Amino acid sequence: MTTVTNVLIGLVAALHVYFLVLEMFLWDTPYGRRVFGSTPEFSKASRVLASNQGLYNGFLAAGLIWALLDPHSHAFELKIFFLTCVIVAGVYGGLTATRKILFVQALPAVVALVAVHIR
Repeated sequence: MTTVTNVLIGLVAALHVYFLVLEMFLWDTPYGRRVFGSTPEFSKASRVLASNQGLYNGFLAAGLIWALLDPHSHAFELKIFFLTCVIVAGVYGGLTATRKILFVQALPAVVALVAVHIR
């Protein structure tokens, strides 16, 4: 079960690296606008805010990667902490921005967190 759990956490981390790239580097491109359903005017005006949001997603990814690579006994707690952070961010985004975030961000983290506890 540990391998499955670590793969799930790795997928959540990879998603957040993807979010970082989308929000920091692709936000104001045709691809970024298509993913987020925004207009050129909106993406240009909100580019700095999106970049800041992308940076936070990068921190979540870094924390999850740290938890996966940490050989010490506190790796379990790191996994719980960073997955919980992802879930909170996903629920908040789902309630304030679009419900899609619940399924794209929060749900994978919930599945990984359940797996952490089943191990």
